Amino acid sequence: MKRKTTLSAIGGYQPFLFCAGMYFVALFFSIFICSAIFHAANPKKSMAEKKTTVERSGGRQVLLTVTNQ
Repeated sequence: MKRKTTLSAIGGYQPFLFCAGMYFVALFFSIFICSAIFHAANPKKSMAEKKTTVERSGGRQVLLTVTNQ
């Protein structure tokens, strides 16, 4: 008697699909992390020109105030 095989061929591709999926996940996170580091090292000029000061107003200490000039 011949045995009929009804199994899908996707099982043989499972390691390849897993590696490809992990590659794209790692690529996505690396782009996100590298862009975050780049923007932290090179802030926008409008953000870099803002001045931060420590002031006292009415007996209460204000720790950080952003003033536009």
